[in-house]
Amino acid sequence: MNKRGFDNDLYLKKQSEMIMKRIGEFGGKLYLELGGKLFDDYHASRVLPGFEPDTKLQMLKQLADDVEVVIVINASDIESNKIRRDLGISYDADVLRLIDAYTGAGLYVGSVVLTQFANQPSAVAFKSKLEALGVKVFVHYPIEGYPYNVSLIVSDDGFGKNDYIETSRRLIIVTAPGPGSGKLATCLSQLYHENKRSIKAGYAKYETFPIWNIPLKHPINLAYEAATADLNDVNMIDPYHLEAYGVTTVNYNRDVEAFPVLNAIFEKIDGSSPYRSPTDMGVNMAGYGICDDEVCKKASKDEIIRRYYAAMVDVKQGRGKQTAVEKIVSLMNQAGISVDDRKVVAAALNRSEMTGGLPAVAIELPDGRILTGKTSSLLGASSAALLNSAKAVANLPEDLLMIAPSIIEPIQRLKVNVLKNRSPLLHLDETLIALSMSANTNPVAKKALEAIDKLKGCEAHSTVILSQVDVDVFRKLGINLTCEPVYQTKRLYHK
Repeated sequence: MNKRGFDNDLYLKKQSEMIMKRIGEFGGKLYLELGGKLFDDYHASRVLPGFEPDTKLQMLKQLADDVEVVIVINASDIESNKIRRDLGISYDADVLRLIDAYTGAGLYVGSVVLTQFANQPSAVAFKSKLEALGVKVFVHYPIEGYPYNVSLIVSDDGFGKNDYIETSRRLIIVTAPGPGSGKLATCLSQLYHENKRSIKAGYAKYETFPIWNIPLKHPINLAYEAATADLNDVNMIDPYHLEAYGVTTVNYNRDVEAFPVLNAIFEKIDGSSPYRSPTDMGVNMAGYGICDDEVCKKASKDEIIRRYYAAMVDVKQGRGKQTAVEKIVSLMNQAGISVDDRKVVAAALNRSEMTGGLPAVAIELPDGRILTGKTSSLLGASSAALLNSAKAVANLPEDLLMIAPSIIEPIQRLKVNVLKNRSPLLHLDETLIALSMSANTNPVAKKALEAIDKLKGCEAHSTVILSQVDVDVFRKLGINLTCEPVYQTKRLYHK
């Protein structure tokens, strides 16, 4: 656990060089479609141990003087209140979060683009809100027959109807809260408008996965398929690259399927296409950063199993499809793994069985030990497991009391009597606050609190679906959590 398989510094160097090289090849402005997460890419950090979640952001900060960020959001996603699952916030709220994050990192955010805009009431309201906050907003409209009706798309009645996004830098990062937002169409629309204005501009794609220069069935690439199982993305050999260069590379089905149309659009806009394959369009150098392939293989297999549990929970909560679960099962078979390879699962289930079916949580420590926690009259299973694990990594005796009942009980009375919660048990955030209060007078509690950071990268499993509060705390602590697709109670409404 916590072994390094990825050289982050080498990756930063190679990635920056590649992007600057691509800008030079077009001799003007580059629209860089950014796939995945820019500064919170936890998937990449899990399957490529050593990859920092904000690696892409750090790379762009090195090029900050040339960078302008354009954030794209689909107006239909605003209208449907689409949620970003990993953060539990809506796509429109995430746009505001992204603007703050990029600006706080010293990057210039030029504008927001509303794609597929058809005067949806929520989208109109969001546009007004952004403009009131001083954010430039541009709108792009639906185009009938996109992306196949090339003659209409590349015309005054297609891209020509879209607002021209005013930009002032030479590297335009086109990003979004999530997939399906319209990043590619936004880039292509801009190429059309720049060409009309005789401004040299090009397009490239920056996506970490699939990694093009490792084998098709490498666990890293299988883990990407597991992560996008709900989108039904499939990794495949790029036939255009193989034909053009005689070299085998990996891409995914949507880019391969769309390439002939993209090529036709490039040719229609500029008279010729700069690319001979989907792989040519990419600038990703992540494959060159892998320094220990076995470590990355193990991490990727672990991630596939985690995605399996996440997909089952999504189905239970009515947010996912059984087909996604079935696809991940197929990927697990291809990788030669099963849920038995996740040691915390059996440990949590055994602890629950020993306590008469009460919820239990197991956490695997960096040294391989597995600590468990069960539900008690004072603490939930998550809190108990976390405290037990903190004691263990701090080398404290197992039976030491860290939080006195005199601290926990008033919090419980507040929850039940004043806040009218059904359960008096402390959530993880409340437990950590209680531990912090105890640390002022209890040296044992202080030592345990200081050891919490050592749990980053640990694995955890719960025998029931946890509250969003507990899930969020595990995520913030960097603990990789999975849950059985089972609710603790038979109630129909679960917070």
